[in-house]
Amino acid sequence: MSLLSFDTLFRAADQRLAPVPVVAAGGADRTVLEALSQSAHRGWVKPLLTGSQAEVAVLAHELNIDLAPFEVIDTDDPAGAAVAAVKSGRAKLLMKGQIATPALMKAVLSRETGLRTDRVIGQVVLMEIPRDQRRFLLTDTGITIQPTLAQKIDLLKSLAEVARALWDGPVDGDNVPHIAVMSATEKPTEAMPDTLEAAELQTHALEYGLGPCAVQGPLSFDLAYAADAGEKKRIAGSVVGAADAMLFPNLNAANLTVKALMYAADSRFGGLLVGTSAPVVFMSRADTTSTRLHSLAFTLRWLQARQ
Repeated sequence: MSLLSFDTLFRAADQRLAPVPVVAAGGADRTVLEALSQSAHRGWVKPLLTGSQAEVAVLAHELNIDLAPFEVIDTDDPAGAAVAAVKSGRAKLLMKGQIATPALMKAVLSRETGLRTDRVIGQVVLMEIPRDQRRFLLTDTGITIQPTLAQKIDLLKSLAEVARALWDGPVDGDNVPHIAVMSATEKPTEAMPDTLEAAELQTHALEYGLGPCAVQGPLSFDLAYAADAGEKKRIAGSVVGAADAMLFPNLNAANLTVKALMYAADSRFGGLLVGTSAPVVFMSRADTTSTRLHSLAFTLRWLQARQ
């Protein structure tokens, strides 16, 4: 078994009985309007936008997008207004629109009015490489800069939860998500403390309450991705060459890896935040309309699993 493809996630979203209210923080953006217009037409969502109503109207006119399905919240605090819409129940999902990550996260992380929980907040990206018929998750690619061991345990738990939500078939026995704890080498060494933590995460995985999954680390990217790399290096294990999810040692390693795959590989991808009280569709402002649709279909599946 493996993770569901984006094609399957799209078909599942097409079959929803009712659209899900989603609010985009910073709606005056071509990719935001196009993605929400298309997903509303398909019956996925009921779209809300926050930001300048005048700017949204001008851009929609230029793009020939009908704003009839949209509700626009006119505000000079798009992040705060979007989070408030989720907190009040007007929206079930939050989407990062044309807004800087620090501005959005300030509103999300507010202890009084935000979406904080007792879980670690991190970005999970679903990556699909059609050439190799491979799909896998990566975290944390966008939020936690240098996670502690305790934070890695929590991110590992979230990664397992998301992987099971995307699992194509029953999760039982050996048929479970395989998670690689990533590093630059497969050999634990004191010169690279993250390799020691990776080995500890593998050793004590059963104690963390992760649910059904297999954890192995440290593993380099080639070992996690390609079975022949394990054969050449004589490294064995159930996760070698079969990783469904990858936990990276820090934001630098994760972000560089995911951006390299996004731009250098023939790939499809989408992102969301875990650890928040409501799901957050989360991607870069540089991403395309199709990536926003991928992220939305991915997040709708995650919402369904949470419910």
